[in-house]
Amino acid sequence: MQAPSPEALLAILQEYPTGVSLPKLSKRLGERASVVWLALALMGAGFRPPRGPGWVRVEQTDGVWNITITPAGRQALQQP
Repeated sequence: MQAPSPEALLAILQEYPTGVSLPKLSKRLGERASVVWLALALMGAGFRPPRGPGWVRVEQTDGVWNITITPAGRQALQQP
């Protein structure tokens, strides 16, 4: 079980402009939610220190974790 690459995560998130739930993202990647969660923690800005580069935003609404790519994440995806 290996964490998904940042590129793979960002590419999928770019397909969902309003965000995607953690279960749906995990299913798309073929990984357990806990593995995806760890990868997101390294990429996000809203987690406990040390904070990541802010490529994703993770918010909980009505008990559902929703993940959205940020402008910084879109820019990172376009980098060669």
